[in-house]
Amino acid sequence: MKKGTLKKVLKYAGKYRLIILLSMLLAVAVALLTLYVPILAGNAVDCLIGKGQVDFTKVVSILAKMVVTVILISVFQWIMNKANNRITFQVVRDVRTEAFDRLQNLPFEYLDNKQTGEIVSRIISDVDLFSDGLLMGFTQLFTGVVTIIGTIVFMLYLNFKIAIVVVLLTPLSLFVAKFIASRSFSLFKQQSEARSDQTAFIDEMIGNLSVVKAFAHEDENMEYFDEVNERLEKTSVKATFFSSLTNPSTRFINNIVYAAVALFGAFACISGGMTVGGLTIFLSYANQYTKPFNEISGVVTELQNALACAERVFKLIEESTEIPDSGNAPAYFEANGDVELDNVSFSYDKSKKLIENLNLDIKKGQRVAIVGPTGSGKTTLINLLMRFYDVDEGAITIDGRSIRDIKRIDLRNSFGMVLQETWLRNGTIRDNITLGREGFSDEDIVNAAKASHAHSFIKRLPNGYDTVISENGGNLSQGQKQLLCITRVMLSIPPMLILDEATSSIDTSTEIRIQKAFNKMMAGRTSFIVAHRLSTIREADVILVMKDGHIIEQGNHNQLLEKQGFYYKLYNSQFA
Repeated sequence: MKKGTLKKVLKYAGKYRLIILLSMLLAVAVALLTLYVPILAGNAVDCLIGKGQVDFTKVVSILAKMVVTVILISVFQWIMNKANNRITFQVVRDVRTEAFDRLQNLPFEYLDNKQTGEIVSRIISDVDLFSDGLLMGFTQLFTGVVTIIGTIVFMLYLNFKIAIVVVLLTPLSLFVAKFIASRSFSLFKQQSEARSDQTAFIDEMIGNLSVVKAFAHEDENMEYFDEVNERLEKTSVKATFFSSLTNPSTRFINNIVYAAVALFGAFACISGGMTVGGLTIFLSYANQYTKPFNEISGVVTELQNALACAERVFKLIEESTEIPDSGNAPAYFEANGDVELDNVSFSYDKSKKLIENLNLDIKKGQRVAIVGPTGSGKTTLINLLMRFYDVDEGAITIDGRSIRDIKRIDLRNSFGMVLQETWLRNGTIRDNITLGREGFSDEDIVNAAKASHAHSFIKRLPNGYDTVISENGGNLSQGQKQLLCITRVMLSIPPMLILDEATSSIDTSTEIRIQKAFNKMMAGRTSFIVAHRLSTIREADVILVMKDGHIIEQGNHNQLLEKQGFYYKLYNSQFA
């Protein structure tokens, strides 16, 4: 069991100390009342002196007390379980909220290097398993500990010698439980990791099933899934086997304790040192004393699994976030549109150079097209402008202010982005266009859709703008999904635009109409256009030709054709 992980769990639980205190008080009450029942039973036995010598009046009175006691125990247990449920699920809610909040602030570098399903597994599956172990801990641990302490006190009071025998044999049970638990933690951790790999793979396959089928990769996928599934099965069997040893092992030792109590108690009764009712009480206490050890051993097993899962969740929560916004950042920044890159260098893998000593000066209102072969750094340049990644060297400034000295939210609100890769959320068409932004009327939304030529297909949907679509766009075509993404930008046009293959999935006739809408939208705004189809960038003020992270040519369409350099070859390769 990792002590550090347990401390973190207790830190989260510390916020609810009043409910925990109530649960502990109720646990004490339940334990004491439960220990009172054997005393009443023993007294009732002592009322049965012999044939024709039974004090029925006293027996009935004792039975009435037992009924009241049992009812109180049931009520207190119900309240305690309700309190424990609240503690558990509030702690789990806080952990999951903090994990999701950290996910929102993790650097893109972390997200790019992790499988989506693996992260989902940590926030969903691992937290669920953590809550199961935590609930069992709160439900059984407090009552078990109080029962053990209370039973020892009562047994010492009833018969000191027999109580000592019980106390001396008990450490054997604790030693066995600890021995098994120390070996099961690593197995539960391996089980969580295997389950995470399986979730990640399934998530990956569901998201790319069309590609799998197109390349007939089903058999290879099944082979890999079988390997992961078998690994999960082996680790689960081992973890379950070792953890299941705890309960029978402790039960065996506890039965030895019970037998020892019965033996010593019988001799005490024969010698007159204890009544039969007293022996009944003692045997009941011996059973109640050993029972919590069985429960606690089960709790320890579940806690091993819970803490193994919690460790993975806390690892996510403790990941380094993005560099905080600078203290020099203004409270509000509204960009004008002048952009400058001064001696910028950047690479994803620091051992492999990508962009080196890049210099660029763009004035407000200029349309800047970025072209070049795959891997030349076009999209990387966009990532740097949006500060999805920070430059390694040099600086990027907007209106003379370094983007490091601008709040990220203000910087990103200054850009409107339409990417080749569409992203839609589960919700209505209207929700996907506004994307949570407020202050837009229905007329604004319709006008934006008309400008992007999306209005016609939206009106043909069953419920128009109120049609609910899934996160992958439902039955919408790739082109229709891209039109919705263009509509988002058309709804509220910021001072700068980024169009990264914005019309790649749209037919030629619609593209021509959208290009006209883009031309109106880009008027007076600084625009960055990443394109492979060079016919779409002829009107650009500046065309940057990138190769291996460097701008090797720069100029407008006619100037670059006259040079007959790299751009000339690219252009003619498309129109030869």
